[in-house]
Amino acid sequence: MPKVFTLLLISIAAPAVASAGQLTELETRWLQAGAPVLAYAKQQLKLPIDIVVQPQAAPGAVPLAMGFDGGRCKLVLSMRGNDTVDDVLKGVPAQHRALMIEAITAHEVGHCWRHAQGAWHSVPAGFQQPAAESAAPADIEQMRRQLRETRREEGYADLAALAWIQQRRPADYSAVHQWLRQVREAQPDSHVSHDTQAWLQLAANGRVLAGNAPFEQAKSLWNKAMLAAE
Repeated sequence: MPKVFTLLLISIAAPAVASAGQLTELETRWLQAGAPVLAYAKQQLKLPIDIVVQPQAAPGAVPLAMGFDGGRCKLVLSMRGNDTVDDVLKGVPAQHRALMIEAITAHEVGHCWRHAQGAWHSVPAGFQQPAAESAAPADIEQMRRQLRETRREEGYADLAALAWIQQRRPADYSAVHQWLRQVREAQPDSHVSHDTQAWLQLAANGRVLAGNAPFEQAKSLWNKAMLAAE
């Protein structure tokens, strides 16, 4: 994330109110769907999240993403001039779209939670990192390491999204889990850094993520999975 944001800054305290006269209908709909997660992040977790909107056209960009700048998390909406925004919800019935957007928001807040804890790209105590391939050039080995680190963070964030749904909307857990599996299965080989199937398989039953602190529950299961992979 660049140090200078040419973005519209929105208060996390009241995204629906802040949207009036500033946000598009699509941006407002996404923020309203994610509002329960954002309120929890602010009030319960005290996470330093700013909501920012990219005002210029962003064709092909991820519609919702988390960045970091100056010790704060930046939840960035890139929806203007972006005709691929709805691709992530392709095939989702209209009545379930707000549910999936809420899960997406929880995924992104999971990234912020890890970053705020100083745990970004960290591994559980006792985890053994894969040995470097001695024959591989240094730049290739670095790329492999970065891919592994990104994949692990995406695995945690998917578990965070599922833990949130299990706590707040347990009746919808199976639908969200199935949708996440479909999204990950449909990703091309170029998105291997987002291949979180190993973690999603562990969370087929929402009971493994049950608890009052969803981001901690996700961490617990993520830790167990990482240590089991030694």
